[in-house]
Amino acid sequence: MSAVICIINEKGGSGKSSTTFHLAGALAADGLRVLLVDVDPQASLSRGFFGRECVDALPAEHTIAALFDDDSFGRDYGAIVRPTEFPGISIAPANVELKPYNSPEPETMGMSQYLLREFIDHHNEFDIVLIDCPPNLYRCSWVAMIAADWVIVPVPPEDFGTQGLLAVHEAIHNARMLNHSLRRLAHLVTRYDGRLVVHRAYEQRLRQMYGDLTLNTVIPEATAFKVAVSCRKPVEYQEPTSRAAQLTRQLAREILDRIAMKNVRRHAA
Repeated sequence: MSAVICIINEKGGSGKSSTTFHLAGALAADGLRVLLVDVDPQASLSRGFFGRECVDALPAEHTIAALFDDDSFGRDYGAIVRPTEFPGISIAPANVELKPYNSPEPETMGMSQYLLREFIDHHNEFDIVLIDCPPNLYRCSWVAMIAADWVIVPVPPEDFGTQGLLAVHEAIHNARMLNHSLRRLAHLVTRYDGRLVVHRAYEQRLRQMYGDLTLNTVIPEATAFKVAVSCRKPVEYQEPTSRAAQLTRQLAREILDRIAMKNVRRHAA
């Protein structure tokens, strides 16, 4: 069974797409088969691999938007998943065709809440699935949580980055009413600059509040990440010896270790 992780925060600019993009490279380089699912109508993750023009030109039936109409259950999903140029990484892309479906009050939408879960279950050949969510808690984020086993919340260490955490935690709690296996894996400090007192203070506060629900790995605001995205390559493939790539590999190992540890504890219980 795939381990399914959704990357979520209702704050824009928290590093969701960047984290998903680069983390996929580290996981694939370690030999894992990775499926990326882009449920953000902004499609930053999809454009990171294929470029704006290619992604924007995709018809709806070749994007994740194909899942969101009323007749999606039981449909052949083969046209949605696309391989990337990087061995082990495939993606179900998004584009603006998804935007009309990202409506509020997703809890009222009946069985369609399970559409993404069905899609991922259909693609069980992957070792790990990463779902990149939009910067809100509407329908796309909701179905991601219904489909996921774990949630990672990227948090920039500043006031705007942490303001929405309670709303995210409440949404996770509510989603667990329908998906009992959903768990918070951890918060991830992103866009960190250790030279700034405010960043160090917010990181310390986050760890005091949430303890081991905060990952040890901290992802900095590094030029290598931005250069890699501009070259449409995860940093693992663009600058594998960089500090950014080393930290991303460390992040991948920590996530996999935590999943294994928490699964052992869950089964023991």
